[in-house]
Amino acid sequence: MKKFFSLMILCISIFTWAQQAEIPFIGYRAFDIMKGYSGTGTPHYYLDVKNNGDVHFGYVQVNQASGEETTEEINAGKYAPNKVMKVVFKKFEETFFVKFDKEKIYLTDEKGNVKNLEGCCSSSESLNKETCTCESEFFK
Repeated sequence: MKKFFSLMILCISIFTWAQQAEIPFIGYRAFDIMKGYSGTGTPHYYLDVKNNGDVHFGYVQVNQASGEETTEEINAGKYAPNKVMKVVFKKFEETFFVKFDKEKIYLTDEKGNVKNLEGCCSSSESLNKETCTCESEFFK
């Protein structure tokens, strides 16, 4: 019986380690996909990847006139490589699809195709381009 429990603990440990090996990082990362709209009191988005692979998306928005802060955080499910995650924020009735890796996060459609939109261009890019790839590097 003792051997059975030891074997079970070993199997659980291996499963847990294998699951964590797929996770690109653990912890908090901020991102800014919609570059053209930053700095106007728009939400500052982040994700937080937990040890167990759960991915939490959230935002913080400060009303520049009143100083009132609005926040929301949701659990979008477990991380998997190339998985398209549906993010639904209820306060602003906002839904979007993303996928991410160790370096970047991408705004996608439901099938995982990365979007190209005008709002994804920085102010300097918008001088030369009508649309830009909707991606962002992560900020710690």
